[in-house]
Amino acid sequence: MKKVFVSGCYDLLHSGHVEFFRQAAQYGDLYVGIGSDATILEYKHHKTVYSEQERLFMVKSIRYVKDAFINAGSGIMDFIPTVDALKPDILLVNEDGDREEKRQFCKEHGIEYVVLSRDPHEGLTARSSTDLKKTESRIPTRLDLAGTWIDQPYVSCFAPGWAITISLEPNFEVRERCGLSTSTRNVIKRIWPYQLPNMDPETLARLVFCFENHPEREDGIISGAQDAIGICVPGLCRHYYDNHFWPEKIETCNDESILQWLENHLVMIPMEPRQPGCSVVEGKDITEIKVKALAKAADDCWNAIMQKDLQTFAEAYQASFEAQVAMFPAMIQGCVQSYIDAYNDKVLAYKMPGAGGGGYLACVVEDAEDFAKEHEEAIRLTIRRTGM
Repeated sequence: MKKVFVSGCYDLLHSGHVEFFRQAAQYGDLYVGIGSDATILEYKHHKTVYSEQERLFMVKSIRYVKDAFINAGSGIMDFIPTVDALKPDILLVNEDGDREEKRQFCKEHGIEYVVLSRDPHEGLTARSSTDLKKTESRIPTRLDLAGTWIDQPYVSCFAPGWAITISLEPNFEVRERCGLSTSTRNVIKRIWPYQLPNMDPETLARLVFCFENHPEREDGIISGAQDAIGICVPGLCRHYYDNHFWPEKIETCNDESILQWLENHLVMIPMEPRQPGCSVVEGKDITEIKVKALAKAADDCWNAIMQKDLQTFAEAYQASFEAQVAMFPAMIQGCVQSYIDAYNDKVLAYKMPGAGGGGYLACVVEDAEDFAKEHEEAIRLTIRRTGM
């Protein structure tokens, strides 16, 4: 029986990999070389989702595989030490893995070189790790409910206050430049492409905040901490700012009845994205009276949520947005007013996530399920729970 060798990362193991192994095993006994954690970090510039030992275990468990090994080399040819030890008859790759240096290596070592087409198993959807990276990332996003802008010291220097956020499951299209903290989310993807690590959420949020706002950041803008906290801290969260970039304290609520209550009364309406060149800070007018109004609205909003008082929640939610716009009137520009006019009499309250200028209209409604049935464009939200 001939020895057949294939090599890859197999970090996001999927049906395409299994079908590739099935086809490869038809040529003989199949042996698999697996890229080490160090090699993937060096070559692809990101950490693996699964450690090399986990990947080795999974690949070895596939019935088409005779045996598997962690490659000891580095780079695209990291399998050379494995091949030297195994001495296979065939080196097999798929079309994406076809490289001239691999062909030349096989020619020099008397190894047959076979390229397989990338075909899914009959009846299954074609899969690739690249596509999964684009579509299957489980990095959360966040919705800021009230008090935001207070996380900037040039606002909280007038009066301290709370920002309130909820961490959201990404079970809808998280569009760029739409107020859902996609810039911070993209920063996270550079470190952890597919999911957040299992660690203390507040520590994780601080790491993300520091990574995003490094000293050499070219634009010189410090992203508010509510973005990192809103994404990384599950459930409902409020964070208290007093003339500093990082909050003095963070409080969370993961009471299931409250989270379900919020989900039953919040929807988002997609608008056009914030246009390039749009600056919502132009014409800003920040005063002590306006900042105190923002802080009071956030207090009222939190208390209403804790009491599950829908009418008071809607009033405080709206008051928070009006306080934001009073300080940053450019938040409402472009398409925004037309959407407000279209939905004003259909919802209890509305605001824009993030800095505004487009994106989504985040609305408080009587019943999210009924609203979504009447308005197919509406997006229902799922709050990320602790441990999910």
